[in-house]
Amino acid sequence: MKKVLIIGGAGFIGMNIARHLAKRDGYKITLADNFFRGNKDAELEKFTSENGIDVIEGDLTDPSLYSKFDNDYDYVYMLASVVGVDYTTSMPNEIIRINTALIFNTLEWLKTTQCKKTLFTSTSECYVGAIEAFGYTVPTPEDIPLCIQDIGHPRFTYATTKMLGESGFINYARVFDFDSVIVRYHNVYGPRMGFKHVIPHIIQRFLNNENPFQVYGHDQTRSFCYIDDAVQSTVLAMEQEDENGEIYHIGTMEEITIGELIRYTGSLMNYEGEYENAPTYPGSVSRRCPDITKATERLGYEPKVNWKEGLKKTVDWYVEYIQSGKELHESFYDNKSKS
Repeated sequence: MKKVLIIGGAGFIGMNIARHLAKRDGYKITLADNFFRGNKDAELEKFTSENGIDVIEGDLTDPSLYSKFDNDYDYVYMLASVVGVDYTTSMPNEIIRINTALIFNTLEWLKTTQCKKTLFTSTSECYVGAIEAFGYTVPTPEDIPLCIQDIGHPRFTYATTKMLGESGFINYARVFDFDSVIVRYHNVYGPRMGFKHVIPHIIQRFLNNENPFQVYGHDQTRSFCYIDDAVQSTVLAMEQEDENGEIYHIGTMEEITIGELIRYTGSLMNYEGEYENAPTYPGSVSRRCPDITKATERLGYEPKVNWKEGLKKTVDWYVEYIQSGKELHESFYDNKSKS
């Protein structure tokens, strides 16, 4: 029986990791979260109860909460952070304070335990400055230098905390003798991801009958990774032996423009209006796509859901959910735990 702790386990990716592991035999799962953006709902209660999953609720920026954890987990997934462009621009000081506290508290707790392996979830935002400033290769491998173009721009507060986390987990693991691996996510999406992300935002705008539809950053490129593929690769990175200190780019190599994304979403939603190209958001990068060769060769990771298939599943879920008039509990479903 493998003991698993998922810090930020009520978030979008964390909950899907829990669901994935719960379908397999041999795991005892604990979720830790603060449910900042909503209350625990019936679906969460039902899932945890049926699968014998423990839930630890509290403020993870308070180091005393960690006394509620066991000290002998086989796997510790660290997903908790504040994420989102809106947050970086409205409260950059809190991004730095909260994310730094989450990282520091987790590392200081880990060094006192007998936990065997940790996984820290990072982001492509850590390296995009090197692409913009120096023209590094796209699709981009893991050995790219990490770079922030403008250290004073609030957009990059999230990225700087993730750089701290990458360095912190690798070096604490080395000094205090536990294994650690880093995954950098690239635009993970899917049903129940919350409303603070580009795809749900686009869906809402179509439902609001925006016409002409403004296509912000129409020529910028991204690669979108469906949640099932992100979960598969994350668990592979955690459970693969002899991968201590490694970094993996997680995503797909299907690079598309934002214009393509928006127009295909419009076709799925039977939009018949006009499109109008518009300026991009400040600080947004022009191109981003991971080279996932390392994850494919060393982990056996192969994305299974192409972007059009995943987008249709996501659009169908959001349209039904929004039109039903239900309230979405962001803390349960958002991309990361909000502490």
